[in-house]
Amino acid sequence: MSKEKGPILTGSHFMLGDQACAEGAIYAGCRFFAGYPITPATEIAERMAERLPGIGGQYIQMEDEIGSIAAVLGASVAGARAMTATSGPGFSLMQENLGLGFMMEVPCVVVDVQRGGPSTGLPTAVGQQDMMQARFGSHGDYASIAYSPSSPQEAFDLTIEAFSTAERLRTPVLVMMDEVVGHMRERVVIPEEGQRTLASRRLPSVPAAEYLPYRAGPDLVPEMALAGGGFSVRMTGLTHDETGRAVTTYPAQAALLPRLLQKVQANRGVFERYDARHTEDAEVVVIAYGITGRAAIGAVEMARSQGLKVGLFRPQTVWPFPTEALLQAARSARHAVVAEVNMGQVALEVERLLGGRCSVARVTSPGGMVITPERILEACTPAREAPPAR
Repeated sequence: MSKEKGPILTGSHFMLGDQACAEGAIYAGCRFFAGYPITPATEIAERMAERLPGIGGQYIQMEDEIGSIAAVLGASVAGARAMTATSGPGFSLMQENLGLGFMMEVPCVVVDVQRGGPSTGLPTAVGQQDMMQARFGSHGDYASIAYSPSSPQEAFDLTIEAFSTAERLRTPVLVMMDEVVGHMRERVVIPEEGQRTLASRRLPSVPAAEYLPYRAGPDLVPEMALAGGGFSVRMTGLTHDETGRAVTTYPAQAALLPRLLQKVQANRGVFERYDARHTEDAEVVVIAYGITGRAAIGAVEMARSQGLKVGLFRPQTVWPFPTEALLQAARSARHAVVAEVNMGQVALEVERLLGGRCSVARVTSPGGMVITPERILEACTPAREAPPAR
């Protein structure tokens, strides 16, 4: 049963992951969406185009992905909770303005429903090949926050989390879905309005004459005035000081850049999410995310039924990677398996963390097919890689 109460569609629904993502955004207060159609993310735009006009929101189909992310940044500066959604090639086009968002500290959400690549690749088939781009896609040093849902329910829940994190930390936040999760249709339970805590950006606590756009608080996050609200709002992609004026000197860069990185690292407790199962006695730990995380759950349960001490670590926040949580989950492991629909991207981080503690095997795929639980299970024997994709 479902019901509509105000703008929020509550109750139990049978819907696509893409649709659940859109409903999560609406629940989180998103009232502006700018995007350009691209498989397999188009259903998010379609849902927002259908829903936003009726709840006081605004949907704009832009001329391309570059304009989409630019419009989202502008809407956020004016006070809207704003989102866009895309896939591989469009995500590539967004990288320059995404970097602008990190530098100007503009909260927004970018959803990337991944497909097989590179280039046009496999437009309608699964991939998890944008994970390193999510971390390092734009130039320069910055700290990205990226969630990875494994089900339509998590697509709803983690999109809400993404908005709260973006607002609280004044930063763009990514939701890295994949084609199968986006196009999977499952039951999604949407709570009553007000049942989920929604964080908001911190508005100025001082008079307009005393406000500095980039004076950081104790949590390293500056208060954020809205453009047109009577405060001086200066924003630039150049290195800047607390006033927002461009100051392209080494001292200014040395003050600004470390803070941008540290505000994310220091607030990991705000956004870090993961699922750890059977890790108390695990001699083998399987690490996987997104749709591959679901296959990994099956592999772990199969292993346990055979008497093997195999555990699961499924990061729901992939970047920054939940380092301490993985080290704890793998404390008794002698072998680790990293499964992902790419040729080994998050595996690089796991190898960095666990390489000196235990052996690490990769289960990879060039894209186009979901990795099966059986392939993951085969790799749970130390020093043996999974067979190539068939």
